[in-house]
Amino acid sequence: MALLDVHDLVVEFPTRHGTLTALNGISFAVDKGERLGIVGESGAGKSVAAFAVLNLLTRPGRIAGGSIVFEGRDLTTLSRAQMRGVRGNRISMIFQDPMMTLNPVLTIGTQMVETLKAHRDISDAEAKRIAIQRLGEVKIPSPDKRMASYPHELSGGMRQRVVIAIALLTEPSLIVADEPTTALDVTIQAEIMSLMLALCKSHGVGLILITHDLAVVSQVTQRVVVLYAGRVVESGRTDRVVHNPVHPYTRGLLAALPGEGEPGARLNQIRGNMPSLNAIPSGCPFNPRCDHVLDDCRAALPPLDDLDGHLVRCIRARELMTGRAA
Repeated sequence: MALLDVHDLVVEFPTRHGTLTALNGISFAVDKGERLGIVGESGAGKSVAAFAVLNLLTRPGRIAGGSIVFEGRDLTTLSRAQMRGVRGNRISMIFQDPMMTLNPVLTIGTQMVETLKAHRDISDAEAKRIAIQRLGEVKIPSPDKRMASYPHELSGGMRQRVVIAIALLTEPSLIVADEPTTALDVTIQAEIMSLMLALCKSHGVGLILITHDLAVVSQVTQRVVVLYAGRVVESGRTDRVVHNPVHPYTRGLLAALPGEGEPGARLNQIRGNMPSLNAIPSGCPFNPRCDHVLDDCRAALPPLDDLDGHLVRCIRARELMTGRAA
């Protein structure tokens, strides 16, 4: 049984102009210790998927269908009190900006000790010992002294290391990381991702990495899910999806990476923009931007085609896979 099994998840946002569907029947699973990437442009539904797993959707957002089974329990059926026993305990989350996560008026040590005592019946001394140990694991120098520091006294990279240490405090079985390096300098991003990868391996923790960067996904994750307009358009083993992408959208994302173009030439880009939730095209939602579009693509939404474990939502998937598509 998978550690986390999300099946046919639907997330809606009711508005005065109608109901907007942010996620429309997406499914994915994470095994114990496995690392899964969820990628796509802004507006694809990546962060909504992460918040739905933790039941952190902002009202009036709601889970309107599907199931989220974690460690054998459907999280969509839990009460608020039961969910608090899961969130921050069995499932931890790392957000984009550490300054939005850490309390600016409390020391690092106070925040870490309070987090532990909220989920464990332990003494202050034991909580402090565990906190110092976790700070050491994320390569923070003099961790015992850093316990007395305030967030503003640390660099952005150091703050994100603290956030990772807090995520590991309760020994969760799953960490959800939502664009964890977006707010950091490029030189620091690789260090943080390498650190997260090493810690997930050493602690046997499952990871869901939310990002727009397929280059990061290829280095960190074992499987990947590509979202577009709230639907899964491609998923499978990361190495297979990255080296042999089939869906035109996945191919466009990979072609847009800086290293894919000629030196000095303009970067490749996917023409057009992600559709807004109240104006999703009929048929395949990617059809207005697709270079391989047919009339049938505008008529009906294609199902996910299973290409030997590599799932692709495109009526021309088999042609594209074999290179026969014009």
